[in-house]
Amino acid sequence: MKLLLLEDDHILSETLQLFLSREGYSVDAALSMAEAEELSFKNTYDLYLFDINLPHGSGLELLKALRHAEDNTPTIFITALTDMHSMSQGFNLRAIDYIKKPFDPQELLIRLKAKFRNNSLSYGSIEYDQEAQVLRKDGVIIDIGNVQYEIFTKLLSQCGSVVLKDELYECFENASDTALRVAITKIKQRLNIEIKNIRGKGYIIEKI
Repeated sequence: MKLLLLEDDHILSETLQLFLSREGYSVDAALSMAEAEELSFKNTYDLYLFDINLPHGSGLELLKALRHAEDNTPTIFITALTDMHSMSQGFNLRAIDYIKKPFDPQELLIRLKAKFRNNSLSYGSIEYDQEAQVLRKDGVIIDIGNVQYEIFTKLLSQCGSVVLKDELYECFENASDTALRVAITKIKQRLNIEIKNIRGKGYIIEKI
């Protein structure tokens, strides 16, 4: 899963980013509303983790603007605020949960797994079960090899956005342009899908 974390506390932000990355999540961290807004427009995320009380605005304001832009990404608020009015506002904006500071990162992980236990990504006749980490095409489990599998799930989880080469290189022990091109070609042939090369940037699976 790809997450966008909005938290202005540098230490907490770095702690959560490191912890969640070690648990297999891809995390982009923003320290301000403006930075989070820009990232949300450039990328596709499976979940937003937004702090409410920020120096220049609030996570509630940002989510309201995103909802008006028809962004329905599931959102969990991380906050020290406990008043019912803030909670009501968040749930009115279709937030799926709250977690109150201070908290153990393990608690956040438990909540994430509980909320997305049955979460899956699909693309045409292809379905990726994120909990079981199983890839199916037309209902049949497909084995495309570990490297190709990791590349494809990165591309699929960010469907509609360009996945940079540097991020895809993380799937290899010895990364190179040639190795990446070969892997992309194998995925296209095995799954019969279109993956576009954005020259100088990376690759994209366009939304259908």
